[in-house]
Amino acid sequence: MLDVRRLRLLRELARRGTIAAVAEALAFSPSAVSQQLSVLEREAGLPLLERTGRRVRLTPAGQNLVGHAEAVLERLEQADAELAEARSGLSGVLRVGSFPTATRAIVPAALADLARRHPGLEPMVSETDPAAVAHALRAGDLDVALVHEYDFVPAPHEPGVATEPLYGEAMYLAAPAGAPAAAGPDQGAVLRTHAQAPWITATPGTLCQAMTVRACQAAGFTPRVRHQVDEFATVLALVAAGQGVAVVPQLGIAGHVDPSVGLTRLLMERRTKIAFRGGAATHPAVAAFGTALRAAVPPELSRPRAEA
Repeated sequence: MLDVRRLRLLRELARRGTIAAVAEALAFSPSAVSQQLSVLEREAGLPLLERTGRRVRLTPAGQNLVGHAEAVLERLEQADAELAEARSGLSGVLRVGSFPTATRAIVPAALADLARRHPGLEPMVSETDPAAVAHALRAGDLDVALVHEYDFVPAPHEPGVATEPLYGEAMYLAAPAGAPAAAGPDQGAVLRTHAQAPWITATPGTLCQAMTVRACQAAGFTPRVRHQVDEFATVLALVAAGQGVAVVPQLGIAGHVDPSVGLTRLLMERRTKIAFRGGAATHPAVAAFGTALRAAVPPELSRPRAEA
């Protein structure tokens, strides 16, 4: 009989590529991961891995087994959800991941609503970059999280992770007041007006940084980045100081009244989703938090469009 814990290790190896990366993500030693995968190979009765130096590659049998592991782990999540539903009342820890603007604008009201409805539930929020959420969910470090995607940066498919749409928000070009402005709704023209200006982006490796660079490239130029800052209030302060221009989301400018910063709405959008492990959509705690989040979405944000 195949051991589900070892199947989980094999799935993570398929995602991360090295035994060391799996060990770091799941808080094991590399030797322990290697030993458990060797045991899994003996259980399977044929090679699952091809070792080339420090890296390992899954054999066709290993790749096939990962597909079965995804299905098995999803069914286990469904079973856990059904057991939780059979118990009376929600209780225990719910580990929540969120990115900063949602943590400030959406999560507090959702937590207050959750506390009123389910006082035995203990949500624990940690700010998590959306790019790291899938690994954290699969590793069990999070139970549910808020993630986002941008036009020009669609979210990749993440095996073992499911999502539901929550809200969308407009994107704005922030530039020093009095800077040249393009007339009309042409987003490319608006961005090209600032092609020679210094730009302020998020730090490399984030979806926000990739969004700005790709939007500018679609407009016909590569932005000359001067500052790399993740916190939008700081970005706007830098724009106000004449340090460059930036693309910021609607929640990033909430409450902004500085007349030294001009804001031009773009045709782009940032879409926020609720993410959880595949099979966990009906888990009572996950579903309750999703309900609280939807009730907490400010009316000025757009409701999700139907997904194809």
